[in-house]
Amino acid sequence: MRTECAEVDLGLSVTARIGKTPLVRLDKAVRGLEGAVLLAKAEWLNPSGSVKDRAAWAMVRKARAQGRLGPEKTLLDASSGNTGIALAMLGAAQGFPVRLAMPSNVSPERKRILKAYGAQVDWTDPGQGSDGAIRRALELAGNDPERFCYVDQYSNDANWKAHYEGTGPEIWRQTEGRVTHFVAGLGTSGTFVGTSRRLKELNPAVQCISFQPDSPFHGLEGLKHMATSIVPAIYDPHLADRQLTVETEAAYAMAKQLAREEGLLVGISSAAAVVASMEIAREESASGRVAVIVTVLPDSADRYLSERFWEEH
Repeated sequence: MRTECAEVDLGLSVTARIGKTPLVRLDKAVRGLEGAVLLAKAEWLNPSGSVKDRAAWAMVRKARAQGRLGPEKTLLDASSGNTGIALAMLGAAQGFPVRLAMPSNVSPERKRILKAYGAQVDWTDPGQGSDGAIRRALELAGNDPERFCYVDQYSNDANWKAHYEGTGPEIWRQTEGRVTHFVAGLGTSGTFVGTSRRLKELNPAVQCISFQPDSPFHGLEGLKHMATSIVPAIYDPHLADRQLTVETEAAYAMAKQLAREEGLLVGISSAAAVVASMEIAREESASGRVAVIVTVLPDSADRYLSERFWEEH
């Protein structure tokens, strides 16, 4: 006998859960700053736990549409962590092997997650950061092009387009077009570039502010100090209305503050995003202007809980 299930919620596939993340109000962070509203995209609610699910899924779809990711191919990319995890999750869910090049000093939690998903990882010199991982991925792809589908998140237009088509319109709808400032960090730069391009089209008056670490030697995993790094091909240096820098120590302090005052356990780059957003909030409030500031929290703290700064008072 056939069971009728038209009205039964049979759930969503893993990929159907990518995107459409909510905005979280950080009221305590901006208390005392009249006219300032700070909203953050909760990107840890994506299936693999970070904003990189958006770009990873877009790159996989593009590779398949181009016929580059077939049954005999291994997906290859360089990553500092979250994109690699997102690709590993997709490979496990959709049945294709994943090989990654990644600095060996990523957090122990990230290493365990990648092992759980079954990804193969080439660990690279931590002193070379994400640049060393990029060089290793290029070497692998060049030596065996028939084996690998190198998606190259740093040069792949599908990266920023995922945010142009997804993150930007989501922010516009969620704020009912009232967003005045958008703040995001620079790693591959896809989140900032794609979201900013779409918001600027919807309202040219929206101020788009990027931020990066304040020095080449920093602890802001996933972010690039552009002046001393291989600059991603998708990065548009002319897009930002302003460019800010964030100190590692300030991000650590903010991560603890958000946990203890907002009840949000967020990652280090997420905390850095709030540090940069607070700089804008203070300036706008001091000038007597109303500001609806939206930022992106790329991931949660579950990938960084082994960091020593959590134990410091």
